[in-house]
Amino acid sequence: MTTTETSSHQAPALSVAAAAGAPTGPGGWAEAVPLGDVVVRAAALWPRAEALVFPRERLTFARLAEDVELAARALRAMGVGPGDHVGVLMANCPDFARISYGAAMIGAVAVLINARYQGDDLAHVLGDAGIKVLVSAAQSGQPFALTARIEAAIPELDPGRADAFPVPSVPALEAVVVLGDENDENTAPAYLTAERFYADAARVSPEEVHALRRQVPLRGIGMMMYTSGTTAKPKGCALSHEMVVRNAIAVAERLDVHGADRFWDPLPMFHMSSVLPMNGCFYVGATFMSMEHFEPDAAIAMLRRVRLTHFYPTFPTITQAVTNHPDFSTVDWSDVRVVNGVAPPATLRALQGRFPHAAVVTAYGSTETGGCVSFSVPTDTLEQRTNTSGPPFPGIQIRIADPESGAEVATGERGEICVRGYSMFEGYHNAPEETAAVIDAEGWFHTGDIGAVDADGRISYLGRLKDMLKVGGENVAAVEIEEALQQHPAVNIAQVVGIPDERLVEVPAAAVELRAGKAVTGEELGDWLHGRIASFKLPRHIRLVEEWPMAATKIQKFRLREAICAELGIELP
Repeated sequence: MTTTETSSHQAPALSVAAAAGAPTGPGGWAEAVPLGDVVVRAAALWPRAEALVFPRERLTFARLAEDVELAARALRAMGVGPGDHVGVLMANCPDFARISYGAAMIGAVAVLINARYQGDDLAHVLGDAGIKVLVSAAQSGQPFALTARIEAAIPELDPGRADAFPVPSVPALEAVVVLGDENDENTAPAYLTAERFYADAARVSPEEVHALRRQVPLRGIGMMMYTSGTTAKPKGCALSHEMVVRNAIAVAERLDVHGADRFWDPLPMFHMSSVLPMNGCFYVGATFMSMEHFEPDAAIAMLRRVRLTHFYPTFPTITQAVTNHPDFSTVDWSDVRVVNGVAPPATLRALQGRFPHAAVVTAYGSTETGGCVSFSVPTDTLEQRTNTSGPPFPGIQIRIADPESGAEVATGERGEICVRGYSMFEGYHNAPEETAAVIDAEGWFHTGDIGAVDADGRISYLGRLKDMLKVGGENVAAVEIEEALQQHPAVNIAQVVGIPDERLVEVPAAAVELRAGKAVTGEELGDWLHGRIASFKLPRHIRLVEEWPMAATKIQKFRLREAICAELGIELP
């Protein structure tokens, strides 16, 4: 199949199936290539089309492929080969794509590290992942110094010595590379500068890199991410090339992404909410747009300069910051066809009101199951799109099981969501017992999520099993209380946790962030809830917060619980 370039900045309008040369519908077949091939393929099909756009840098597919190949050669010159682990610790930037795809191209594993990690969390990941080369970045305007975090996490590392490695606490680590646009002269002797890193690439030929690329097995591990740590110490999820690429293609297909589209996603590039859309865009020749650090004013300024087709803020902390911005109406949203949000149905319906010409959709998934196993179908009804996350992607199976007996429940009944299929992770790194604990003998991954499936196969996420509170013997889903609170006109985000109670064993407590310019007390919110939800579901404590304890894009509920209990003088078991 041949294609024709329409301009230097626009790819031809191809669907996923058309770009792959495959028919749509039930007769279509699965398409997948290794991660390194994604950029090589895109450069061959759409060399002059824009692939990656940041406020300060724009890359065509041809330029991206050249840069990725150079990064692969530089990593190879450092001795990185198939199976080695390359840590990627940086804020969003084109270098993130260059290094992660470059590592995958030579068969190494790109370990995408949460840039929020520091201290014990970062030390745990660096040691547990067995990282051979860590690549970071020093970017102008970056709100935190990653090299300072690295040094704090590895106290015995002496950045003033060029021979600082190996380090006893992370024995596999051989080098730290610091890229970015800051002055290389400020980089400590222990770190390899961008100039030195790329200069060594001359010792490795492109032919060597591409010979390795062609040997990469689809089911081989191409990427590793650590779970966000919302409930426990982060665990490394080993993700295959097939898992990531096939799911990315499925996301693009479900969200109707075409070659001429412009997809805005400011979410962290170390998170599947960025990895999947970016790979999906690259697979069809669409333009993926992001920004180094999300900040509402900067986001609005960027969005004014582009005509988006897909708006992907996803999480309430970002969605609300943009849609409630005083300059929201100055952005031309008329080309937007799809908006993604993860929130209770009432909040999604309110979001739909801000985008009357687009379809608001939501997703369900986890890192272990490929990031997403389903998305709402944009052509479905508003109720179907906001009450459910749509049917699973082709090739992924969903089963709703009774959490105690494990037996499958009837259609429409609540139970634990279990997943099976190509999108399964390869297990938790260095944790076979924890892997075995969540995958049963028939290969079903037990998500720990409560959900239901309707007669048409659409999935509804109804909360976490561990988010089920036992209030005086009554089961209470935290998400029900959160949705009720978020219907108050002054409430931006609400999160509910269970705290110990002598009489009822456990009671709900809520943390609430208010909308800008709004004022209400916790007591007033409690009074407002009376009569709206059952009395046993009413939060016994409501606290107003301005900042959330975060892990990647998720709020850490266990830290909220600790903070509320500490404030109330309640000792946790």
